[in-house]
Amino acid sequence: MSSPPPCRQRRRLVGVSTKMYFSHARTTKFITSFLDLMQHHTSSTTTEQSNSNLAAAALASKIDIFIIPDHLSLQSAINCTANHPPTDGPKILFGAQNCHWEDHGEVSPAVLAEIGCSVVELNHAERRRYFGETDATTAKKAQAVIRNGMIPILCVGEGSPGEVPTPGKTSREAAEKEVVGQVERCLEGVDPTKEVWLAYEPVWAIGAKEPAGVEHVSGVVRAIRRSAVVNGREERGGMTRILYGGSAGPGLFGRLKEEDGVDGLFLGRFGHEEGQFWKTVREVAEVEWEGEVRLGGCQSAGRSCRSPVYN
Repeated sequence: MSSPPPCRQRRRLVGVSTKMYFSHARTTKFITSFLDLMQHHTSSTTTEQSNSNLAAAALASKIDIFIIPDHLSLQSAINCTANHPPTDGPKILFGAQNCHWEDHGEVSPAVLAEIGCSVVELNHAERRRYFGETDATTAKKAQAVIRNGMIPILCVGEGSPGEVPTPGKTSREAAEKEVVGQVERCLEGVDPTKEVWLAYEPVWAIGAKEPAGVEHVSGVVRAIRRSAVVNGREERGGMTRILYGGSAGPGLFGRLKEEDGVDGLFLGRFGHEEGQFWKTVREVAEVEWEGEVRLGGCQSAGRSCRSPVYN
């Protein structure tokens, strides 16, 4: 097996979907409050914030943050960032919770791109369950998202709501087989030279008290990475970033981190409070920072290797 490269080629990801829990007013408050919080923690205005400056550098260079509000709040959410003072931290990407495979159908991917949408979530378990969506329709939607210059987030996951499998090798191997099959079908006909994000969300973990176990998640993610379809995309220049969702929240990423493991987290209700969402972003930034220190990246860039401190 070859040695890992000295620097990650895939940026870390942290995102949240508000689903249908928020009103329009609550969505606006959530985004403006989060932007204020991020600005406070990434500001480079005082000497006392030197360690926070290091954190800001790590965030800006290594992490993408995305927020997926409901459709009716999407335009105003995007406008919130346009009207907000710039920070030293990362740019916020906004996404939609669904789109049609035709530019003129239902929620138009062409219009989403026009208003500044960057990513589109597809194939969520609830859309499969309530609207009868399939891997085939998801593949058509993913093609439309890419055709319009956006990135598809393809949700994949095994099982049924509330049916928690018995932990162990057998259930993990069954999950690996099922999920890799979903990935293959959802990427059918999708341009292999373009970036896609895969959100691994075991259906039985969505809405649960706890996320799936670390060994289970790591095993499934490794299987996705080793699959022929993902490797084929990588060979042709199409980056594939993998997130974990399914009761994800603060404290999880540090337990999931491993070389070539998940690239980030996709939060639902555990990210619906601004402070908790920021806490998760912070934890992912710290993991990335520790990785740079271990590989000597910050020294080669002429930066101090002290761990960043967040208030």
